Amino acid sequence: MKTYRNLSILIALAGAFTLSVLHMSRAEEKKKTDEPKVQLMFVQTAEDFKADGKTLRLVNVGQQALYFSDRPVRLAGHLTMPAYMDEWKAGAGPDDFASDPPNATLSVYEPGSQENKMVVVEISHPVIEGKDMVYDYRLIEGTMPKAGGATALFIDWVGAGGGVGAGFHGAGAGARGVGRR
Repeated sequence: MKTYRNLSILIALAGAFTLSVLHMSRAEEKKKTDEPKVQLMFVQTAEDFKADGKTLRLVNVGQQALYFSDRPVRLAGHLTMPAYMDEWKAGAGPDDFASDPPNATLSVYEPGSQENKMVVVEISHPVIEGKDMVYDYRLIEGTMPKAGGATALFIDWVGAGGGVGAGFHGAGAGARGVGRR
């Protein structure tokens, strides 16, 4: 009889412990989902531009990649080229740059033209060659110019699990990279 009572007490304690752990897990999960998602976009500028059928070259690319986010969390800053390249290798999940290449809008100044040439591409496999940045690309919209002058590459955000903000590419509080302070 005493053994059954002790066993009943142990079962009740184990059940209470399990419920408290489940409650804490749910509370932690809710806290994570309540945090605003940071979606960072990047901008690279270059003095010149060249392209062929599969690669685009930002000639004499700026040595800083700018980043910014939209509401609800507003962040802005810059990354050195080595830090930017690290973001491509972060491999934190299915939504990082390496696993899910970003779309980008290429804005190229063509001498003699009144407006910049705008082209939408998917970029991948960045390589630094001297002072140039070379990307593989897949054309999404527009016609790729062969060359041009001053250029800006506006790189689309990386979804939850990728980017340099909190919760992206493993960056943020307690991890490498920039993030919310």
